[in-house]
Amino acid sequence: MLEGSTIHSDGWKAYDGLILNGYDHYRVFHSENEFARGKCHVNGIENVQTLFAWSFAKFNGCDSDKFVIHLMECEWRYNHRNDDLYK
Repeated sequence: MLEGSTIHSDGWKAYDGLILNGYDHYRVFHSENEFARGKCHVNGIENVQTLFAWSFAKFNGCDSDKFVIHLMECEWRYNHRNDDLYK
């Protein structure tokens, strides 16, 4: 990630150092039953993570040299999930 990138996360302590590394960091605290704070939420990425996990499980994972390509395909499928791909 590039310095100055914006990161939205939950309140896991391991993310505390992100702001010290030059990132804009916004978080929600699921442990306190908080799931959104203004425009900050992580619901979208949690949905994508579920889609990726299902896809990797379906194919019993993938070789490390194909991981990025598989991840990009999952991203494309997610971003076009409502498109009519048969046009």
